[in-house]
Order: sequence, then structure tokens, then C-alpha cells
Amino acid sequence: MTTADSTPAPAGTTSLTDDDWWRTAVIYQVYPRSFADGDGDGTGDLPGVTGRLDHLADLGVDALWLSPFYPSPQRDGGYDVADYRAVDPRYGTLADFDALLARAHALDIRVIVDLVPNHCSAEHAAFRAALAAGPGSEERALFHFRDGLGPDGALPPNDWTSMFEGPAWTRVTEADGRPGQWYLHLFDPSQPDWNWDNPAVRADFEQTLRFWLDRGADGFRVDVCDALVKAPGLPDWPRPTHGVIEPVDGVMPPMWDQEGIHEIFRAWRRLLDTYDGRRILCAEAWLPPERAARIVRADEMHQAFNFRFLETPWQAAGLRSVVDASLAANGAVGAPTTWVLSNHDVMRHASRFGYDGPVELEHGVGADDPQPDRPLGLRRAGAATALMLALPGSAYLYQGEELGLPEATRLPDEARQDPVWERSGHRIRGRDGCRVPLPWTEDGPAFGFSTHATTWLPQPSDYGSYAVAAQRGRPDSTLELYRTLLNLRRRYRLGEGPLVWETTSEDVLHFRNGAVEVVTNFGRRPVPLPPAASLLAASGPVTTHVPPDTTVWFSREPLR
Repeated sequence: MTTADSTPAPAGTTSLTDDDWWRTAVIYQVYPRSFADGDGDGTGDLPGVTGRLDHLADLGVDALWLSPFYPSPQRDGGYDVADYRAVDPRYGTLADFDALLARAHALDIRVIVDLVPNHCSAEHAAFRAALAAGPGSEERALFHFRDGLGPDGALPPNDWTSMFEGPAWTRVTEADGRPGQWYLHLFDPSQPDWNWDNPAVRADFEQTLRFWLDRGADGFRVDVCDALVKAPGLPDWPRPTHGVIEPVDGVMPPMWDQEGIHEIFRAWRRLLDTYDGRRILCAEAWLPPERAARIVRADEMHQAFNFRFLETPWQAAGLRSVVDASLAANGAVGAPTTWVLSNHDVMRHASRFGYDGPVELEHGVGADDPQPDRPLGLRRAGAATALMLALPGSAYLYQGEELGLPEATRLPDEARQDPVWERSGHRIRGRDGCRVPLPWTEDGPAFGFSTHATTWLPQPSDYGSYAVAAQRGRPDSTLELYRTLLNLRRRYRLGEGPLVWETTSEDVLHFRNGAVEVVTNFGRRPVPLPPAASLLAASGPVTTHVPPDTTVWFSREPLR
């Protein structure tokens, strides 16, 4: 067998003038607080991102998605937005955003910004005005304020629970000092939910969309988009808010995936289409494939994350079932499937695949918890990524996964900042472990992340071994594996498909995508490759057999 040349092509599988770029794009998520620090204060910022864009160009991605960089008290990692049309001073200025956008576009990389429309920060001017205005006011009608139940209104308006543990309602103290109404927050009490039944909310968010589109943003990743519209009357739902979001006895939970969301998405799509036809919307909605596909119908959003794929354990039959169901559901509405394995909310897949058995994706791991098998997790993570990047459609990568970064599982509990840590009574450690600042160099202050030795979340002492500088040019490194896979994905146009299954078993997935065949071995024993196979890429060492927990790409046609 021979191995194809892995010299990366220029960044991006598509040009900035390609209207359908999003159908096959590979998009890289940047969590600005943890990507790179440009001013030396220990917290990442927009100039830091700009200074490291060459890394993304070298990797070969089509776009980057910037997690929130708006003014925020940071009660929930920036997803508590105090102003949707500005940049938090700790991250820089609007001029810094413009410079980042210009540099990214010069490198043929698009920029997707994060839209957080379900809730804002309690420090947002509109919510402060609502607290001051009192019951029945126009200001309160922008949110979900309700009188409490019981003779003195001391009970919440319904039985909904928060995604961050505890009730989904908080009672306010009115201006005269008396206990007053309650407001809804599906997340932290510092994140009141907007009332999307109010036309004023819709109009204001359309202004926000235009603000960033006019600056040149290439689209939006839309946070918790399936929660915008609540069922009329906010009926009780005696089940947890957090969990599998599917119909129960034919009824969707009243806070998720209500029919009214589609009217909003269609309005946004019409707005984006008035620009150049190349701006996109990507939905964050933890829905099964058949319901997520309803969001990506031709006149709604362009993409929706395939979280069912992310949630599936390391098991051949389960993954094939998800792939088939996803391609069928999205194909029925003419949309690509958008694959993903890691993000800022879940345990990094280099660690979760280091466990045998189910894993609580958002619960985090502490020093006293059972630890993942790191070599096993990294081996499976590479195999999973190689499988994912060979599938037709688009894909999202999370910063640091190209380095094989594991979850930071030994963070001191006193350093934790995820609000679920406190709200759960220190029972759930939360998502800080996947948000630790990246290592760029093998040594030095903060491993090259900052000139300041102390970062906003502490980095593990072994992070230098995962650094970009430690892996660049090393053929057996995770970084070089990603560069090779992205180059070959582009060369063989794998995002376009179609996928054709070959013979599979409970331990092996084998499919063909154009001229490329892919074999992933989930079993405990090596499996043979066809004798005429020309090896293109492999997630681990390969001879004539595919070892366990390994994916190979090969061709039986002449290499090009």
C-alpha cells in the first residue's frame, strides 16, 4: 500500500464567492476566551484570534465560528449577553472585530458569529428597565414575567426546571421592596428568557442581525434556537427540562421545538437572502434527526448540528444507524447533514471515548472521579474524526481537538466558573474542562497562550506536550492527521458524497464516498484491508490490517 501526499492545499474547500459553500464546509469553533491572548492579561481576545489565524489557514478550514465576544458579566461563559451590538472590552473593540474579519477573509476563511436569542444577561438594559417599570409594563412584556401561584404568589408560575438545575423561575423584589413577580430563565437566573411572542423582540433581533451582516459577518450560529417560542399559557411539564428532547405521547415539551420557531427562522432567512446569498444560519438544537431536519428546510436555516451523532457511543451499529437516519432526514428536505464531535458544552471526545460505557456529556470530571483512559480515548477520537470527515455534508471542529486535547479532568474545584457547579450544590462540575486555554508552545508562560503566566482557567502541567509547536511537522501527531484528512477531503470532494455502504458488521463500518473507501474497526482484533488498496490516510499505524479503534481511507483507483 502507498500513502498519498498530504501537503495541505490553501485554506478552504470553497471560495468566498461560492453560494453553496456551507453544504460541504469544515467550520472551526473558536472560544475567544481560551484561544489566544493578545494583550497579556491571561484571557483570550479578538486580537489574539487574529494573530493565530494562520494556524486555521494551515489546517485548511473554510470558516471559523466565534463564540460570544459581546459585553457580558460572564456568569455563563459569555452566553449571558448584555449588549448584542458591541464587543466586550476584555476581548477588544469593534475595530478589532473588523480587523479579524478582514484578515480571515484575506485567508479565504469566513467568520460566523454567535447569536444568543433565547435569553440575555440580567444586566442587559432592557431587563434592567423591565425590573424598574413594574408589572403590566411594556418593558416587562419583552420577557416572561408572571405572577406567582398561591395566596401570596410565593410559588413559581409553573413547574419548569432550569437547564442548570433548580427552578426555571426567580422572584423579583419590586421597587417598593415587596416580593413581586417571577421571571422565566431556562438557564441561570442571570439569563432571563426573551418573550418571542412580542413583535418588539423580533424587530430588535433583526436589527442585531443587520448590524453584524453589514460589518461583513458570514452568518450566525444560533444558540438554543429551538427554545425561542414556548407553548401558549406555559403549561406545567412534570419532567426535567434537561434531557432527551422528543415528543412524549405525541406532545413536545412546552419549552422546546414549538411550531412557532419556524416563522422566526423563515423571517431571518429572508433577511439574510437580501445580502449576497452566501450568509448562513446554523441551528443549535438538541433534537432527533427527523425534528432537526424541519429547521433546515429550504426557506429556514442552512445547517443544524447533528448532536445525535455526537451523543452516540463508540459502537458501529449505533453510529451507522445515526448516519443513515440523519442522511435520510436531511436529504428529504434537500439539506446537508452537519456533523460534530466536540464543542464548548461537552466533554472533549478525546476523553469521553476513553470511557467504556455512557458518559454525561456536560457534567464534567473532577480529580476524584474515575479518569478516562487517555491513550484509548485519543486513539478512538482520531478514528472517529477520520470517519466523520469522510461523511458527505459539512463538519464542525472545536478548537484544540486538532491537537488531541483531552478534557482537563483535574481542575481545582475552586477554579470552576460554570454556573451549574454552584446551582447543583457542587454535584455537577460542569463544562470548564473543555474550555481551558489552548497550548501553542511546549514551554514558556501559559504555553504560548499568553505572556501572562496565569490564565483565566488553569492549564494542566502537561499541556506543552499537546502544543501546536510540539506537533507541527511530526507525521504521527494529531495535528498532522487533521491536516492530512482536511487536504484529502478537499481533494476528493468528500463533502459532496454520495455515501455507499459496503459490507459491515457489529465491529466494522465500511463505506465508499466517490473514489475513497473508509474502514473503521470498532472491534478488538485487526481486520484485513483489500490487497489492492492504496492507503490515503490512517488514524493510526496500519500495515495490511486495520488495528482496533482505527479508521483508514484508501482507494482502489490510481492516486491523484
